Amino acid sequence: MILKLLLVIGVIGVVYFMFIKKKPAISKNKTDSKEKQNDEPSNEMIACESCGIYCDIDDTIISNNKYYCSNECVEKG
Repeated sequence: MILKLLLVIGVIGVVYFMFIKKKPAISKNKTDSKEKQNDEPSNEMIACESCGIYCDIDDTIISNNKYYCSNECVEKG
């Protein structure tokens, strides 16, 4: 009797998880795609005002509207 009860509960559980329980919806809104694009690092390279080395724009330091590669270059410039 207990085995039959466990079997019925197991079958109900399998049916619930396979057919009834909703999976997370994947939204295809334009705002979601814009947010994903902003998370990606940029590939834009820019020259340091002091030494001329090209570095990724995300890694640069901005001082007086000029881009520098390090704090040393900021002090020089």
